[in-house]
Amino acid sequence: MKEISCKLLVIGAGPGGYVCAIRAGQLGVDTVIVEAAKPGGTCLNVGCIPSKALIHAAEEFEKVSHMAGGNSPLGISVTAPVLDLARTIAWKDGIVSRLNSGVAGLLKKAGVKTVHGWARFRDGKTVEVETETGSQVIRAETIVIATGSAPVELSFLPFGGPVISSTEALALSEVPKKLAVVGGGYIGLELGMAFAKMGSRVTVVEALPRVLAQYDAELTRPVVKRLAALGVEVMLGAKAKGLSTDGDALLVETSDGKSTKVAADKVLVTVGRKPVTEGWGLDQIDLDRAGKFIRIDDQCRTSMRGVFAIGDVTGEPMLAHRAMAQGEMVAEIVAGHKRSWDKRSIPAVCFTDPELVTAGLSPEEAKAQGGEIKIGLFPFAANGRAMTKLGEDGFVRVVARADNHLVLGIQAVGQGVSELSAAFGLALEMGARLEDVAGTIHAHPTQGEGFQEAALKALGHALHI
Repeated sequence: MKEISCKLLVIGAGPGGYVCAIRAGQLGVDTVIVEAAKPGGTCLNVGCIPSKALIHAAEEFEKVSHMAGGNSPLGISVTAPVLDLARTIAWKDGIVSRLNSGVAGLLKKAGVKTVHGWARFRDGKTVEVETETGSQVIRAETIVIATGSAPVELSFLPFGGPVISSTEALALSEVPKKLAVVGGGYIGLELGMAFAKMGSRVTVVEALPRVLAQYDAELTRPVVKRLAALGVEVMLGAKAKGLSTDGDALLVETSDGKSTKVAADKVLVTVGRKPVTEGWGLDQIDLDRAGKFIRIDDQCRTSMRGVFAIGDVTGEPMLAHRAMAQGEMVAEIVAGHKRSWDKRSIPAVCFTDPELVTAGLSPEEAKAQGGEIKIGLFPFAANGRAMTKLGEDGFVRVVARADNHLVLGIQAVGQGVSELSAAFGLALEMGARLEDVAGTIHAHPTQGEGFQEAALKALGHALHI
């Protein structure tokens, strides 16, 4: 049995793990990373990247489909388009493959040794990895757990056959004629809207009174409007109960307690994600938990000395960029730098149509902290660039303290607003006040002007509304 020793061992090569390993390698730390699958984790292989590729393809197909009717306000007419989903998926797979290779190359460039296999803890300093060629023991001074998360499976709707998770949805070779989506959160609506644009008849089954419940109703209203325009049926206060005997329909209990069937070729279950903590031998080490997640402090230290944990396995928010920031910090701590985890702003993006962005506190969260607040909202209906893109639905909203105008939170809903997330996060991290945002000259014509106008609105003198 082979044995190797290193200063830092990273378990899992997702966004958090590979960034941690790369940064550690750059700092001269002897680093080994273990990954059972391809580098990049859920985000790169079966999550963020492939889903955005599919969403973009769906958007392009829908645009051309509207032009085929000869009613496009742009004056463009084309023949009816045809979608070859298998070819779309092949394009998506090509992007993923290029990024896989890129991550592997970056790890090698940083001097990180990659071991392919499944790691199991022997103790807090040692793991055994099952590789294709046998077992390998790795001893490390410090270990980082970056094992990520996986889709939650429902006992009465186990994955298999017509019941699929987001992973299988991103690998379909044909567009399902009828798609039932269980769960009206961001994953369900992102993929549900994409398939609706590609021609599926989509029904969303959500147990709560509204979809995207983690966002406030004002922010999600344009998305709900768009769902209706796409012909997506949304069943609220409804509970999925299982598959029909023939497997061609989803059994649902409606909000009034009645039973009904939703015809479906595929049933996409998107009811959340859970930490991947099984199969790693975590029972061999004593780590405190926060529910199902591994408990960490503000430096991502676990309850065991020399063991860190980062990313989805440590809880919400389950965001790749959170994991990356944690991974970078931990690498620098291991290298002897003084670092801590400051989560003043972790922007979150929902790639529905229109897109949603939140950073910092919502109006309700800001009010709950006590003290008066100011809110400035600027609609894209008054933004010239949004008009030229046929994207007038939505707005930018700024939340600030009333006494000193410190910006506490920024939200937006609209076409392409995901690209504003960097500006929102930067403003919060730098402690911007309303006057800072209002006094920054924003390029015209851009949708980013909505940010400046929202700040001006909060100050009482918006210029374009």
